[in-house]
Amino acid sequence: MKNYYIYMITNWNNKVPYTGVTNNLERRIFEHKNKLIDGFTKKYNINKLVYFEHGSDVNGAIVREKQLKGWTRSKKNALIESVNPNWKDLSQDCDD
Repeated sequence: MKNYYIYMITNWNNKVPYTGVTNNLERRIFEHKNKLIDGFTKKYNINKLVYFEHGSDVNGAIVREKQLKGWTRSKKNALIESVNPNWKDLSQDCDD
């Protein structure tokens, strides 16, 4: 069974959101935190994991990512706050 993750990360003050999909959440968050890939998240220092979903279907994950990307900021914030009301960095639970 394959694993796919839809995730939302943000910057230190929760003002710049980013939604992505990956098959390895731990590796991808490491890449964001260490600015290993050029682009939006590196430019705006976006590296705090605040939300994620897990599934086993890559097509479903891609559809869900696109759905979330189309949401308004307030709707994304409400989703994050439904499971992470304090906007805690969820990746800290996974760090070695």
